This record gives sequence, structure tokens and C-alpha cells, in this order.
Amino acid sequence: MRKRVFWSIVWADPMSASPPDNLLQPFQIESMAAQGRLVRLGDAVQSVLGAHDYPDDVARVLGEAQAIAGVIAGTLKYEGVMTFQIKGDGPVNILVVDVTSDGAMRGYAQFKGDKLAATATDKGSAKGPQQDVPRLFGSGYLALTVDQGADTQRYQGIVPLEGATLTDCAHFYFRQSVQLDAVLKVAVDRVADAAGGQTWRAGALILQKLEQRGTQQQSGDDNDPDSDDAWRRAVALLGSCTSAELLDPALHANDLLYHLFNEDGVRVFDPSPLAMRCRCSRDRVENVLRSFPRTDIADMKIGDDVIVTCEFCNQSYVFDPAAIEEL
Repeated sequence: MRKRVFWSIVWADPMSASPPDNLLQPFQIESMAAQGRLVRLGDAVQSVLGAHDYPDDVARVLGEAQAIAGVIAGTLKYEGVMTFQIKGDGPVNILVVDVTSDGAMRGYAQFKGDKLAATATDKGSAKGPQQDVPRLFGSGYLALTVDQGADTQRYQGIVPLEGATLTDCAHFYFRQSVQLDAVLKVAVDRVADAAGGQTWRAGALILQKLEQRGTQQQSGDDNDPDSDDAWRRAVALLGSCTSAELLDPALHANDLLYHLFNEDGVRVFDPSPLAMRCRCSRDRVENVLRSFPRTDIADMKIGDDVIVTCEFCNQSYVFDPAAIEEL
């Protein structure tokens, strides 16, 4: 007998509106075995990847990091900025994605074009997304930082890069740094858009095992076999989710969750919006420039102007001689 599925969101008329996009959707399996987060990114990932002329390999791992950062941010309670960062000694030496508590996302990657080209021609190296981490990042570490402002202590968890993909590295982080029993699926790819072209999309689905508090078996074992079976079943159902389903812009997030977990029942909660919003501004750049000596400012000039370009959104701020003198 199937359990009733509860929905807490009023759906829009499918004839009058497209499925909501760029969101973090919390949900819970009605068996109480697991809770989860679903991230769907359209414009939010296209804006980040389109801000720079990234090669496809770099764009793909940056989009994957953005989706992973989104679901991790959804599992945390914080007021401020969460930063997902990878540093390595491979062609991609730095990758950063941050997510504010109100859903503003941004990200960028630094890479060395010559080393990246060498991986494409090196017949001895592993190819394909199944080996993204060793091929693109080499050896390094993954760091997760939560900054809630000047009056709070910053949290940071660091683990070595362990795994073939960023998803593998995230699983390793869950186990080693936060002891979280969780399973994650991520997809990133270009899909057809309404104009007949292609646009980047990303999606991620995470399940977190719920602790069965206040129960103990007659044998003295704290583990409930029924709960463990329900968890394994939830994991198996998540495994049936395809990359095409995660990325399909026409598939409502609620429909995807119902399709996966309807036999056990799934309850959804209010979603949170996600959007690419960079925090750079001309005022912030001016404050930075004011901190430099005049001689350093002179060294920054390109011709007569100082041009400062944001690494995240690629916005350039130009200061002519009059503006520099005013600073």
C-alpha cells in the first residue's frame, strides 16, 4: 500500500508558467529514513560559466562544484557566506564557489592552458569526467569555510582530494570532516534552450540519513533494522535518478521527487531561490585601491587608466587619471 504524498507548495498552472528553476528544494522521505535537498540550476550556472571563456572541462567541474555547494549550503544553518574551495597542483589550480545565506552564488576557476592542453594530448592519462579530479586538479585539498561575520568564529573543514570526481571528494568530506551519512548525485551538461542554442544546466540531489533518536532494540543494538532497510531503499531510489532528469528544464522539481520516492512517500518544504549575484561593486574596488600606496597604483596602470576586473563575474572597473587622483 502506498503512503500518501504531502506537498507543501502550491503549484502554478502548468499552462501559464514554466517549472520553477534556480532553486534549493528541501524534502523528507515519509519513512523518516532520510531527508534531502534538490538543487536545480539554469541561469544561475549559465551566468557563472558564461562570465569567462572556460574550456568545457573546466566549465563542467565548476558547474559541478556550484551544484555541490548549493546542496551543502542547504544542509547548514548559517547567516553569512559559505565557500567551497579546491586547490591543486594540476591544470586547474584554484576553484572557488561561494553561497550566501540568502542564495547568492558566484564562482570562478583558475587554470593553466598549456597544462590543460597537455592532458588532452597525453595518451597515458585517464580521460573523461570519471577521472576529473586526478586529471584536472592533481594533488591538493578541498576546503569548506563558513564565515558569519566579524563577531563570530569562522568554521573551516579541510580534507585531501580523495576520489575520481568532485562528487567522490564531497562524499569523502562528508565522512571525514562532518561524519555525515549521505549520498550525493550530481549532473552538469549543456542542454537545448528555447532559442535553438545550448545552455549550461546543473543539478544535484543529496540524501542524508536521519538518526533514529530515542529507540533501542531488545538486543541492546541502537540500530533499527527496519530503519536501515528504509535508508538502503531510499539510496537505491536515488540511484535510479538519471542525469537527464536532473537537468530537464521542463521537469518540475516536485515531479522529479515524486517520480523517485512516491512509493515510500515524500514531503517537500518551501524552496529557497538561488541566483548568480556577485558581491563586487565600484565602491568596494575604490576601498581596496585606497589601501595601496600611490607607487603601487602607478604600477597597476594600463596606459593612463587603472582597470580592475572581478575574478568572479568578469566585470571591469575603469579608473581614469581624474578618478585615481580623487581616490
